[in-house]
Amino acid sequence: MDIHSIPKIKHTQSGAFFLIAGPCAVEGEEMVFDIASQVSSICDRLEIPFIFKGSYKKANRSRLDSFTGIGDEKALQILKKVGEELDIPVLTDIHTNEEAHKASQYVDILQIPAFLCRQTDLLLAAGKTMKIVNIKKGQFLSAESMKFALEKVASTGNQQIMLTERGTTFGYQDLVVDFRGITKMKNMGATTVLDCTHSVQKPNSTSGITGGDPQMIETLSKAGIAVGVDGIFIETHPQPSLAKSDGANMLALNELEGLLKRLILVKKAIL
Repeated sequence: MDIHSIPKIKHTQSGAFFLIAGPCAVEGEEMVFDIASQVSSICDRLEIPFIFKGSYKKANRSRLDSFTGIGDEKALQILKKVGEELDIPVLTDIHTNEEAHKASQYVDILQIPAFLCRQTDLLLAAGKTMKIVNIKKGQFLSAESMKFALEKVASTGNQQIMLTERGTTFGYQDLVVDFRGITKMKNMGATTVLDCTHSVQKPNSTSGITGGDPQMIETLSKAGIAVGVDGIFIETHPQPSLAKSDGANMLALNELEGLLKRLILVKKAIL
């Protein structure tokens, strides 16, 4: 899939990586527009294609009292408004067949969460929308196994597919990224993405709230660019400690531009 075939994507110099970035969840319109506009401005300056990410619903939470969203319709309307007013492509997660159809009316890219990447009916439903589908690799799967998820979506006639590496379970409370997987998924003909923020998670915390190691985001993102990943996925928030979901593994928004500048240097070095 050619990244420049995505509607509303900004054309840039040849060889640039693209960025998927935004908050973990839609917490409100003002917050979403603040993050989206700031990241869009940064990417315009640096000539990096940008896709805004925001989950309209958080279905996979450890604790019953965890934040799951502000309401499906309200959050989807905000995402649609962001895409239209800022003229940028927008991505959100889906969890059921019904959500695939509904969310496709509001956003440009449907994302399959890692825990659901083997759900055949969900993958087929996403593929049939003919929207771009980003499948996150399960923490329990090898990169080689993702060819089957890829084939399920492709069987619908939809060839607009991305595969995202987001770490592999390493013990009960840690993840590790095997960078060989990026090359293996690229060899399947897929557009590949490295999720640098979920890969630094510390899952299964006894508190029921996932922890993280955000100081390793830069290390992983540099390594991902060095091995040839097509895109970088980074969840970001003005104040991660106040985020209603996954704040422990987010990148502070004021650190994003500096990181992207360093990633551009890495990319230039390997071209």
